[in-house]
Amino acid sequence: MSIAQPIKAEAAGRPMTVQILKSKAETALAEAFADNEARLPGGDWLRQLRRAAIGAFTAEGLPHRRVEEWKFTDVRALMREAFPVALDANLPKPAALDALVRNALPGADLTEAFALFIDGRGAAQSGLSAISELDGAFLSQFVDHPPAWLETEVSDVSGHVGEATLALNTALFTDGAVIDIEKGREIETPIALIFADADKGARTVVTRNVVRVGAGAKIVLVECHLASEAARQANTLTQIVLGDGAEVVHVKLVASRAGSVHLGRTVARLGANASYRPFQLVSGDGLVRNDLSVTFRGQHSTFDLGAAALANRQGHFDTTLVVDHAVPHCTSRELVKYVLADKGRAVFQGKVIVRPDAQKTDGKQMAQALMLSPDAEFDSKPELEIYADDVVCGHGSTSAEIDPELIFYLRSRGIPLDEAQAMLVESFIGEAIDKAEPEAIQNALRGIARAWLAGEAHIKQG
Repeated sequence: MSIAQPIKAEAAGRPMTVQILKSKAETALAEAFADNEARLPGGDWLRQLRRAAIGAFTAEGLPHRRVEEWKFTDVRALMREAFPVALDANLPKPAALDALVRNALPGADLTEAFALFIDGRGAAQSGLSAISELDGAFLSQFVDHPPAWLETEVSDVSGHVGEATLALNTALFTDGAVIDIEKGREIETPIALIFADADKGARTVVTRNVVRVGAGAKIVLVECHLASEAARQANTLTQIVLGDGAEVVHVKLVASRAGSVHLGRTVARLGANASYRPFQLVSGDGLVRNDLSVTFRGQHSTFDLGAAALANRQGHFDTTLVVDHAVPHCTSRELVKYVLADKGRAVFQGKVIVRPDAQKTDGKQMAQALMLSPDAEFDSKPELEIYADDVVCGHGSTSAEIDPELIFYLRSRGIPLDEAQAMLVESFIGEAIDKAEPEAIQNALRGIARAWLAGEAHIKQG
């Protein structure tokens, strides 16, 4: 089902009306906002932003292949219908909530400082009041009368309503985490944001996280999106503001299932002498897109991304990033590894922008795919947009199958075929996982990769 939206235009000096067809999903999302606007959290300031955002989304619609940044991930075609928006979460019993936190990242303890969300609603939190300057970690607690800085951050990102998925997030987000770290604090305990589900029906879940890290502060942020029991269409945004000299390690995990959609975006802004080191791991099936937008606002700062994606069946995993070197003397690194089985598809789009005044920029990116099936597909589009002349920048992209000579070498030493292939795949993605911190979390990530490999009979190629 589609609806036609009239738009006035001019042709040969005469006004005419052009009918733009809206998909069933686009229509349902617009109607969901109209039906539930009064139930969404936020004061008058946020209601105005939400209305502007849904207007922009209605005009733009879901991203499609004619939008350059989405040419390989046609959400309009892949998302034929929209699930009902989750507004009231059916919370599991406390014991089940505790189990979700304990098992969110097997091998790593995330129980000391966490916020747990069930279908887009805050369900439990612990240890964050002693870490954050705010008394509580749920965004819905503060959006009626937010601190000035929080309103500024939410409004600033919401101003970019021309991007449809971001506009939709602004219009429909129900909750999320808000964390404010005082300058100079060094938090050794990982701060965990855990997103899970409880409702057995298919749902749309929209969340937003805002994290401000003061000058000289250091944190490890772990963002876990657990595999859902029923299909989910998730739209999540994490905003991170790093003060001068701040250091942030940000680990994001997405476990996806068939029929689900995860549209995730991270927006990071770095002050001077700051360090932002994200790592992302995606595994499973379904559609997952992780967008990163990183802007250097102060000199002598570093962005170092590691990412790995393990796709099986018909998994479609997209990593798209824009790194904006707006000031001189900054360094950016991106290493993305994909392992593709069955009809898995991976997309990498990496744009590095070097502004005219951003001399002494050092930027490098690499995307690599290991193809475990002749039906797998890898689309890579690295870009450098350089307007300065004193820079060191480069990019690369490769794809390959498992080397049969390496298989022969390992088998000749008595290693079974399955084990030999798994060893080579683990070695391939290990270079990216090495970027993850701290060691306990890095080891837990290796465990997830091994578990995926153990379940993949498709690796067998003879």
